[in-house]
Amino acid sequence: METFCIALAIIGLMMFAYRGWSIILIAPFFAIIAALVSEFGIMPTYSELYMTRLAEYTKTYYPVFLFGAVFARLMEKGGLASAIAGKIISILGETRAVLAVILGCAALTYGGLSVFVVAFVMYPFGAEIFRKANIPKKLLPATLWMGIFSFAMVAMPGTPQIQNIIPSSYFGTSTWAGVGLGIFATIVFMAMSMGWLTFRAKKLQEAGEGYGEVSEKKQRKDRLLPDWKLALVPLLMVIVINVILSNPFHWEWGFHWDEASLEKFSPLHLSLLAASVGKIQAIWSISVALILSSIAAAYIGRRKFMRGGENILSTINYGAVSSCAAVLNVASGFAFGSVMVSMPGFLPIKEILIGIGDSAGPLVSAVITTNIMGGITGSASGGLTIALSMLGETWSQMAAAQGIPLEALHRIIAIASIGIDPVPHCGALVTLLAICGLTHKEAYYDIIVLMGLKFFVPFLCILFYMLTGIA
Repeated sequence: METFCIALAIIGLMMFAYRGWSIILIAPFFAIIAALVSEFGIMPTYSELYMTRLAEYTKTYYPVFLFGAVFARLMEKGGLASAIAGKIISILGETRAVLAVILGCAALTYGGLSVFVVAFVMYPFGAEIFRKANIPKKLLPATLWMGIFSFAMVAMPGTPQIQNIIPSSYFGTSTWAGVGLGIFATIVFMAMSMGWLTFRAKKLQEAGEGYGEVSEKKQRKDRLLPDWKLALVPLLMVIVINVILSNPFHWEWGFHWDEASLEKFSPLHLSLLAASVGKIQAIWSISVALILSSIAAAYIGRRKFMRGGENILSTINYGAVSSCAAVLNVASGFAFGSVMVSMPGFLPIKEILIGIGDSAGPLVSAVITTNIMGGITGSASGGLTIALSMLGETWSQMAAAQGIPLEALHRIIAIASIGIDPVPHCGALVTLLAICGLTHKEAYYDIIVLMGLKFFVPFLCILFYMLTGIA
């Protein structure tokens, strides 16, 4: 009966989220349904388990959401993101429309912009170049998805996106963990994306299908946009400052966070105090990088703020406020998943997943578990966090026993988090389709195909590691 309630809660969450209900509202409701016949009780599950997990996630990762949202908003409203995207597309042109959109998305994502901001910024550019190349518009969501929500988000070493930061808080690694595996996965993702999307575009065009009805307003050239070379500076700052502060390659001359800096808080008995500086230094590093880069972005985009009708204070405030909804969305999904895996009825499933680790190794167990959790929550970061909170320590111990570096575990788990995350109820997918003005029926086919291909990438990474020993 407990397992039935867990299944009912998961199915209910997926159905309601797919219909547009806010996960912030429905996640605790369905978490309570899962606890109906459990030994924990309804209200204790809500107030002590669900809310505690939500608080843990928010406490740990909110700085990244906050400073990332402000930075993204300044890059967007200051015209810097548009300047960079426009330059990439103008260089590659309509003959390489798919590549232009993917690289434009990847540059902004790797530079630290919120993935949703990248989607809003890149859509008009993608729509325009697809129209000129007469590529069916229904391929645009899949193209944007692969440029934003794949290699630039989880595979490219040093990416400041939250999916690459979460494993660092469990393994004490940095965002630059698994450089070799990350580069290999990036190549595979790019080949996969270009291969399928160009093939589909050619087939559809041969069948006589073009872009379709043009409903977008023609984009005017914005004369207040900064020079694209200056616009790149804040993105490069995020990368450079992050690598200096996180010191992933352990340079003796590099920056080192004070390992004893948390000891002063011990007398306060803070329940959520991090176990060590190593668990949170990646978050500290990217937070500082985003703050300094935001200052640079505000200065470079000052002309548009002063003459373009944009108020810099309202821009910063909007970014700060929007970060609250963003972190609560993910934290709610994480808290819901944490309740599911804590229920006694979930124990048989957990034992199966651990058994996979015992027989096939921690990397295979991590990939399968992370995909399952990502599919349940419809969130790469939510599924990733649940998987790590449930079995992260077990995988870490298994990896140490088998001589597998934590850097390899970090990178492969991050890559696995996007395997089947674009399930129909995925919030990011629903948002992206809304931005493009398309429905699941019109554009989901190519996303499903790419989702199926993406699922195998972390397994290819495991094979690559086993054959070469390169992490």
